[in-house]
Amino acid sequence: MAERAAIVTGASSGIGLAIAKMLGEEGHGLTIASRRPEKLEPAAEALRAAGVAVEAVPGNVADEDAVKAIVQRHRDTYGRLDVLVNNAGLGIGASVAEIETKRLDMQLDVNLRSYVLFYRECADMLRAAGAEHRNAQVVNTASVAGKSGQAWLSVYAATKFGVVGFTQAMNKELGPEGIKSCALCPGFVDTAMTDFVKEQVSAEEMIRPEDIAESVRMLLHLSPACVIPEIIYHRPGEGL
Repeated sequence: MAERAAIVTGASSGIGLAIAKMLGEEGHGLTIASRRPEKLEPAAEALRAAGVAVEAVPGNVADEDAVKAIVQRHRDTYGRLDVLVNNAGLGIGASVAEIETKRLDMQLDVNLRSYVLFYRECADMLRAAGAEHRNAQVVNTASVAGKSGQAWLSVYAATKFGVVGFTQAMNKELGPEGIKSCALCPGFVDTAMTDFVKEQVSAEEMIRPEDIAESVRMLLHLSPACVIPEIIYHRPGEGL
């Protein structure tokens, strides 16, 4: 049984998979989740081939029952939770006059509501880890769009502002119990989610998923006396 354990959502590719690989390198037993089992299982197999203990639980985190099932599977397997990575997300662009209610609700449910549900369902295990070593860590994937509202991506930006605000609230609420929270706020990262802009910004110019993972690795090694509530990532010369 691993001495540390983590849950990573949106873990079948991109940022989530990069963080999962890093956590495996750091000795964590993993529960990984994403919506599409045909993408999740190959990711899990690659992690297992690297010697990582992995539970793969497909599920749509917009569904409360799916969130509960992911957490329960993790609890049954590992019995503890030291790191929670709320990474699942989606962005659907539209002008405000053309926002479809279904797509509005999808973004609210996946990008923000699911993060709240995971905190709630994992609170007991996070508190136990915090009491044990004062370094339980929750990582919430936000965006630079959560620091500066963006036209056409207005709903996405609003959800990411919500993630930043909720992260701040959780540090105030749970910090005294040894539970740290950090909002990750990257610009364009080379993942499938940024394919829409790669004619304007090449993949080679984008932030790497591994850059995000390495910053999370750093969070794991901080002393209990240090909290980093937010990390903003820019490409060179951009937004500075």
